[in-house]
Amino acid sequence: MEFQGIVFICVLTLCVLTILIYLLILRHSIREVAEELEEKLRTDTNTLISISIGDSSVQLLASRINRQLRALRKERLKLQTGNDELTTAVTNISHDLRTPLTAICGYLDLLEQEPQSEKSGRYLAVIRERTDAMRSLTEELFRYSVITATTDELCMEEVFLNDILEQSLAGFYGALSTRGITPKIRIPEAAVIRKLDAAALRRIFDNILSNAVKYSSGDLAVSLMPDGAVTFSNSAPSLSRVQAERLFDRFYTVETARSSTGLGLSIAKLLTEKMGGTITAEYESGHLQICIAFL
Repeated sequence: MEFQGIVFICVLTLCVLTILIYLLILRHSIREVAEELEEKLRTDTNTLISISIGDSSVQLLASRINRQLRALRKERLKLQTGNDELTTAVTNISHDLRTPLTAICGYLDLLEQEPQSEKSGRYLAVIRERTDAMRSLTEELFRYSVITATTDELCMEEVFLNDILEQSLAGFYGALSTRGITPKIRIPEAAVIRKLDAAALRRIFDNILSNAVKYSSGDLAVSLMPDGAVTFSNSAPSLSRVQAERLFDRFYTVETARSSTGLGLSIAKLLTEKMGGTITAEYESGHLQICIAFL
């Protein structure tokens, strides 16, 4: 009887050990699958998940994940192809429009030098305004297509955020004055230095200021913090929270900006992220705040 008890305990112990070993192997297999999946999603390679354990359940799991990976890669390729085609089309269209627009502007310059009646002068002024708007939109489209298509690295160097922000504000002095906007500016005397592309940073500031001129109801506050964060804040009662959340979407425009391509803030976001920064928009009680951070 005692011998049977010992045998039972040995068998039970062996069973428990077998189960524990199986669970450890299963745990290792699942971890292996998880690590492989994470790597494939991060590197986007064409290889599939392969595991060293021969357990049928884990092999089935890996097989199903591989099936989803194939489908995901197929959809990603279609998306990338479509995006490349869109970028190429925008580049070609904007480029093709520049030549006739330049010719139109040249003939307008000549016409404006000729004697005109009051009625003809009004018509020419409208044509000039709309032609300038079309040229501006075309240039914005072309710049966006170049930024998205280029694989060139940005020229990263130490830049003074203080100086570039002041230069951008000075460039918008006329537009702000025309709108009756006197900006409240807070820039520290101490230099705020970050390793960035100066031209890209200037483009970011210009696009955000251009947006502020369009949407502000008469105020603008610009602040540069010592930690490298820059905020642009203005009243924008014509916006809604939903519209504010989509301001960085490509080609998105709100009702009050029909002459816009909807690319200005999209370009700002793209360039900011290329330089390792973040850009966000918050809308609260009719007040829009855009914050850029290069920490």
